[in-house]
Amino acid sequence: MIELPVLPTMPTEMGANQVPGDRKPNWLRVKLPIGPEYRHVRNLVDNYKLHTICESGNCPNMGECWGAGTATFMILGNVCTRSCSFCAVATGRPNEYDTDEPRRVAEAIQLMQVKHAVLTSVNRDELKDRGAEIWYQTVRAVKEASPTTTIETLIPDVKGNWDALYRMIEGGQEVVSHNMETVKRLYRIVRPQAKYERSLEELYRIKQYGKRTKTGIMLGLGETPEEVYEAMDDLVAQGVDVLTLGQYLQPTKMHLEVAEFIHPDLFAHYQEVGMAKGFAYVESGPLVRSSYHAERHI
Repeated sequence: MIELPVLPTMPTEMGANQVPGDRKPNWLRVKLPIGPEYRHVRNLVDNYKLHTICESGNCPNMGECWGAGTATFMILGNVCTRSCSFCAVATGRPNEYDTDEPRRVAEAIQLMQVKHAVLTSVNRDELKDRGAEIWYQTVRAVKEASPTTTIETLIPDVKGNWDALYRMIEGGQEVVSHNMETVKRLYRIVRPQAKYERSLEELYRIKQYGKRTKTGIMLGLGETPEEVYEAMDDLVAQGVDVLTLGQYLQPTKMHLEVAEFIHPDLFAHYQEVGMAKGFAYVESGPLVRSSYHAERHI
């Protein structure tokens, strides 16, 4: 008989979530971008004409991460072919991709001397290979320039182009992440050009390929705890190793409004539940993002 894990029950005494108002709750305060390490990363990004999801995605942790000498580089430009209702990255028809980008990314990472590098990209649905070749070339260039650096790649939805998926992940990266972003019920609102089941299959195929798999979900969009538990079950069934849970923050007035600010106590509860359900690692907190403390996941 298989012994099922005992899941933590919801604590009766827990800090209350906060309904959005004029001010964010005090648990969402972030550090200002200052210090020599921040300026060093800033100069590298500017000098090598690179893009980062830290800037394009309005990440609240940019000051902390750049101050620690780390950044998440975004390849294939900074214009996305998708129009997700939560994302701050510009939407439109991208320019032709830059074939010299892999070299510049590799040189910047080498100069930063990071132990763990994170790469992501916009969606390039207009490309037949979804940008897979640039993905492969970038990972290979980083590995050749910095052989001891481990790599995590946060890849987009390939719309079922599994040949493109395999090309994206065969460069030698140790961790492959693809974000679910939200629970099943909210998919058509949050990710109108994506499909819940297709993203689950993408994660399953990544795991079957032999990679350490990771995904992230935003909270505060109106999901219920039961829907979060259901999403966890679906992800564990695909063999996903690492789950990140963070607070959704509205990037502009044109994007989805925040339904509620989730209290840190509930984030801590979700972390306990996720570990009990079988994830190898769960990073859960109001300011957690996909690449936040990514080095811990490996």
